[in-house]
Order: sequence, then structure tokens, then C-alpha cells
Amino acid sequence: MDKHFMKMALDLAVKGEGFTSPNPMVGAVVVRDGEVVGKGFHEAVGKAHAEVNAIDDAGASAKGSTLYVTLEPCNHTGRTPPCTEKILAAGIERVIVAMDDPNPDVTGGGNAYLRSRGIDVISGVCEAEAKRQNEVFIKHIRTRRPFVIVKCAATLDGRIATKTGDSRWVSGEESRKFVHRLRHAADGIMVGIDTVKKDDPSLTTRLEDMAGRDPARIILDTRLSISRDAKLLGLDSDADTFLITGDSVPEDKKAEIESTGAKVIESPVKEGRIDLDPLMDRLSEMGITSLLIEGGSRVIASALKARIVDKIHFFYAPKILCGDDGVPICKGTGPELMKECLTVKDMNVRRFGDDVMIEGYM
Repeated sequence: MDKHFMKMALDLAVKGEGFTSPNPMVGAVVVRDGEVVGKGFHEAVGKAHAEVNAIDDAGASAKGSTLYVTLEPCNHTGRTPPCTEKILAAGIERVIVAMDDPNPDVTGGGNAYLRSRGIDVISGVCEAEAKRQNEVFIKHIRTRRPFVIVKCAATLDGRIATKTGDSRWVSGEESRKFVHRLRHAADGIMVGIDTVKKDDPSLTTRLEDMAGRDPARIILDTRLSISRDAKLLGLDSDADTFLITGDSVPEDKKAEIESTGAKVIESPVKEGRIDLDPLMDRLSEMGITSLLIEGGSRVIASALKARIVDKIHFFYAPKILCGDDGVPICKGTGPELMKECLTVKDMNVRRFGDDVMIEGYM
């Protein structure tokens, strides 16, 4: 029964996806005499935590109940008061936790405080599921670097575009809908300037069932060669557009682009391209806890070789280009031996219409 109610809490937590960053997604359920009397989740950064919402939903029924929560209750004052005090005031007798807080400064503090006040606390119920759900928060809070996902859509013979650069559309409608969920969940989306020149994308989030959140748009443009007329520079969006350049761009050119509302940021260059490793630290300082890389093929290859990628979403459509002159997933020099390939672990395969998606971790 503990797993049953914890899975309910995990399902609630997902409702906050895309709105809680840099906080984690958290869900909570209050159960009394085997019946759910209260539900809640962390709706958005700065708003009440899941425990508070669930306890308020339960009202007087919270007294003598069990609280199921997907993350260890906080015991410190941040944007909101500590949840441990709310739990004690409500008269809850038992707290079941999926995972301890990964923040090394506070791990175990909330659980220990509740135990010291006579609350029966059990931690580790559905822990693996909870950690997977908050993999972005876990990495960022421990390393202060973004959780990086690479997404691509390719034919069965590994091409993301034809020799002319045409890529609309490799994957089907269901796959593209899922990609917009990925964009909604990410703090930032990154592409190279070649992708901008070829596709003139908006890089916004478009969801059918809700108003999605646009990620910050991050364009790798070493020489700041973006067109003043690029769609990215005239969007009606709450998210920022950042042009990442080298240090040799003329000031008047920067001023021209920044007059559109975009922001130009200088970053170290390595072998003529933006060095992605130090850029991750800079993005973290800018509040980017999760980054979705969508291309092109040189950017994907550079990200993988720089070892900044945590997870991949590779979509394969039931199409065969029948030639070696199309655009590959990764462009550039590869290893000489198969044993030198990067490996993917913990893979999961999903279907989206006729497409197959391979999800895995580096």
C-alpha cells in the first residue's frame, strides 16, 4: 500500500513539470484509515510546497494520518516556511518519503527533525522512480551544472536531413508533440547557427492541452553571423534569446543584434568553435539547470565528445535515405576503433506513431 500511495504522489509531482525549476518536482498524498484525504504538488517556483498543499487539502482529516511525499520535507526557510513545521502542526503521525534531499547541505535534515519530534519516518519507497523523475534537480544541486539532453530525429540509415539540408519532416507528428513536452520541461534549448540559417526555427513550445513554457534559446554563433531578420530575433516570448559568440566580434555588430532584444554573450573558443565545457558553467550561473540540444550535427557531435551530455532521445523514423550524401546525426571525425565509441546505458525504447525513440544515459 505504501508503494500504491507513493505512485499517486509521483503522478501528482509530474503536474509541476516545466514550472518548478530550479526547484524539484514534488507530489504529496495524505492518507487516513486507508483513504486519500488530501492531495497536492509543487505547482511553481515560489509557490507552496507539495506537503503544504496536500495538508491544506486534507484539512482536519490530516490529524493522525500518513503523509506520502516524493522528496524529503524541507527543514529550512527559503521562499516558503519549512514543511516540517507544517507537518507537525497538522498532527500527522507517519511520513513516508521516496528519496532524501540530494542537496549535500541539507540531506537527511528534514527526516531527522521529524523523527526527533516523534514522527515515524520511512524513506526509500519508490526511490528509483523518484530519482529518475528529478534527475535534473539531482545533477544540478550536486554539480552546479545543467542536466543536458540531446535530441535528434533520423532516418533508419542515420540521416537527419537530405543533401540539400531538407529535414521537414523526418519524424512524425506524435514524435514532434513529445519534443515540445521536452522543450516545456527544459530551462534552455541550444542549436548551432547553421540550424538557424537553414531552418529559421522559433524554438518555442507549442502544446495542445496547456500553455507551455518556452525555454531560453541559446544559439552557438562564434562570429555572430545571424541574420537580423531571423525569426528568433523577433519572437513574442517570455524567454530570452542568447547568442553565444567568441571574443572577436565587433561591438557595433553586437549592438545591432542586442537592439532586437537578444543578448550576446562571449564565451571561450576551442579550435574555432564555442568550447561547450566552460559554457555549461556559464549557463548554470544564468539559471539554466536543464538544457535540450537539438542540433545540428556538428553541435551534437561536439556535445557528445565534450562529455557534457547526460541523456539522449534519438528518434528513428521508418524512412531510408538510400545514400551517404545526407546529413548524419554526428558530423566530424570519429574514433578509429569501435571500442572507442561512447556507450549508452539504461536504455528504454518507446513508440510514437510509426517512429521509434531510443532513450538512454551516457
